[in-house]
Amino acid sequence: MNINKILFILLIYFSVNSIFAQKDGYWDKERAFKKEIVVSARERIVIKTEDLPVGTTEVVYRITLLDENQQLASSLVSVLKSIPDPTGISQGSAGAVFLLSKISGDDKCKYAIFSNEALASQYQKSGATEKACYEQNMAVSKDAKLLSIDKSLCILPNSNAMWFGFESKNWIMNQKIVIEVVPWVNNRLSRGWTLENRKVIINQCKTSEMAKSLINSDDFCVCVLDKVQKEYKFQEFQKLLAIEKSKAFKDYGNACFKETGASNTMYSDLRKQANDLVKQGQYGAAIDKLLNIVINGQSKIEDYNTLGSAYIMTKQYGKAIKFLKEGERLDDSELLIQMNLAHAYLFNKDFKSAKTIYKKYQSQNVTNALSWTQKVKQDFETFQKAGLPSGDFNRVLRLLGD
Repeated sequence: MNINKILFILLIYFSVNSIFAQKDGYWDKERAFKKEIVVSARERIVIKTEDLPVGTTEVVYRITLLDENQQLASSLVSVLKSIPDPTGISQGSAGAVFLLSKISGDDKCKYAIFSNEALASQYQKSGATEKACYEQNMAVSKDAKLLSIDKSLCILPNSNAMWFGFESKNWIMNQKIVIEVVPWVNNRLSRGWTLENRKVIINQCKTSEMAKSLINSDDFCVCVLDKVQKEYKFQEFQKLLAIEKSKAFKDYGNACFKETGASNTMYSDLRKQANDLVKQGQYGAAIDKLLNIVINGQSKIEDYNTLGSAYIMTKQYGKAIKFLKEGERLDDSELLIQMNLAHAYLFNKDFKSAKTIYKKYQSQNVTNALSWTQKVKQDFETFQKAGLPSGDFNRVLRLLGD
């Protein structure tokens, strides 16, 4: 294989690796920090970097001490152009060698890095470095390091800057120090969706009315979170007005109701809760549950029957007739609907309409083993126990031939 072919293959290999590496993140050259400072003889000084961008997972810094009138041969930003991602530094590649400045002066200094301003101020006053997240206690004329969020306390999720403390080792002359800091930003984390921030959205979702209506809202709220993450950076979402956030939760919630099957689960849960409440005699609470189903257009014929029965038990006969007739439109052969409709007419002083229904179905069974007349008797006994007006009960039973 000739040398040109080998070079071509190597070029393709390194280009592909570079492309894939850069998909995970990028050197944020726009927010690189560079500062040239003069430290007086025997002085300690603290320098705060610019705020690190959201999603910073690694930081490369370089410190160079220069003699008077010296200039850096190349900036750290330009050096990093040849290193596509932090692994090229952390693995000790040849590119990492170039992080160190090609020139430096004869002066040396010690330095330490701190993760918050209070510790940095304490260092400036006393020189204490016990709480530094990194310390270079050997005097150097130049130094360069890669710090990772996984391995160093210098980069903290809740801290947006770094503090560099320098101590001059020149007891007579001033020192000129150049500090350069370049952050590596993870593409995914740059959107601000940390573990804690995702929990914020999940907790907000769980307080919504939709989530409260579900016995288990975990899948539903994870679906809402996914949609929020795709549409917004965390910082953008938090800056929305309360009314805008509410609309976003409602819109995403409606979509997730269908996608996760939460709507079926919710309405099934509401039916079960309503039936349990009816058995306990809590008819008003049962009505609220059932109306939630009806209003959202998810009602079945059994919902109308239970709702009509609950309205009868609470002496709201007009409403009972209204919803029972809606159920009748779904299936006019459902005899439980027809019987409750006859009961509602009877209590509502419309004996003529009630009589028509009672007579029409008197020869049929409402279930496999229960006749129409037997069911009427059972219902009348229930109504008497509940204290509903029973003046026409015997009249109906005579009508049915009892």
